[in-house]
Amino acid sequence: MTHPQPTRAAALSRLTDFAANIGHNYAHKRNFDYGPDADTEQDGWRDNVSRLSPYVRHKLFTEQELIAAAIEAHGARDADKFIAEVLWRGYFKGWLEQRPEVWTDYVTNRDAQFKQLKALGGLRKTYEQAIEGRTGIDAFDHWAKELVETGYLHNHARMWFASIWIFTLKLPWELGADFFLQHLLDGDAASNTLSWRWVGGLHTKGKTYLATKDNITQFTGGRFSPTGLAAEAVPLKEDKSYKLRPLKTPPARPAAAAFALLIHEEDCRPESLVLPQKPTLIIGVSGPDGKSPKGVSDKVRAFSNGAVADALARAVDHFGCDTVFWNQGEKLRDILAEAKLERLLAPWLPVGALKDAIGKEVNGNNVRWIMREYDAAIWPLATKGFFPVKKKAPDALRALGMEL
Repeated sequence: MTHPQPTRAAALSRLTDFAANIGHNYAHKRNFDYGPDADTEQDGWRDNVSRLSPYVRHKLFTEQELIAAAIEAHGARDADKFIAEVLWRGYFKGWLEQRPEVWTDYVTNRDAQFKQLKALGGLRKTYEQAIEGRTGIDAFDHWAKELVETGYLHNHARMWFASIWIFTLKLPWELGADFFLQHLLDGDAASNTLSWRWVGGLHTKGKTYLATKDNITQFTGGRFSPTGLAAEAVPLKEDKSYKLRPLKTPPARPAAAAFALLIHEEDCRPESLVLPQKPTLIIGVSGPDGKSPKGVSDKVRAFSNGAVADALARAVDHFGCDTVFWNQGEKLRDILAEAKLERLLAPWLPVGALKDAIGKEVNGNNVRWIMREYDAAIWPLATKGFFPVKKKAPDALRALGMEL
């Protein structure tokens, strides 16, 4: 399997290659995990899916750009299924932004589960067999190894994997979500956490996803026919309900005096930000290892760091100013003081590991957050389930000049 490069140029190239398949082909074949072509080690078998998620997750191009490209290639009607998948990402992001305690509780429970592994030998053995692909369940073991080796899993395979992890192997869902964040190039706090919760019956209370032999056999083209899977998926339970905290978008402010622009791995498209004027300095920051107490894979680290580096290079060309990387152990205030700057602008930093790591320090440096107009239009719609978001999205995006 060829590995994606963490650049906007690579993102646009992949989008161009896939554009012809966004319509009918995607609508009818997206759920099939055909796997890579083992003979050529290329991804020809996966032209039924876009493999654009690592780029969108780091905003090497935006969701708005992606939807516009789909409409241009096929029209909104024929690209409906593809557009819906893009909206799912916005739904998950908005849902978690308005219920941030879901993330903080995940982190707390994940850490507690890792402590349990040290105390319970049987649980630890099952966990190690699972992450090393030694369970004896052919499909699951393949996906565990594929994930580690490539940083990728087909979306349907992620659902099967999570279901087997929770209901067949009886492992804590938080440890499975953590395993994904360690290795997925597109690992995202919202999409990952909420998808695992959905499979387990926590996101939509009582609604679970059961992986079955027949379904896996059908949608892998007969590559796998696993036995020994759980016959039922009893929903997980939690004692807590999460109160909605309506999202408050940052207000528009008048043109600022000289300022620095902070570019982070959650938004690597600085040249498309709406700024009051050109920045004096661009500061880049990346912190992928904060996603897991076990750190992340070399592939994940290289992609996140590379995406920020690519963003900084493009920012130099676009804004014509100096750049600096905010390294671990440095103080942001010292970087600003060195540049004799007192103001900081930054694209919105969503709920997740990077916000946990740097959010408080950034907020303490006179920051003005910039929320993209697409996010401001879609995220507040995520108050309940996905389908109300899909229903309201056309009106919300029409104000941005987009006709769904």
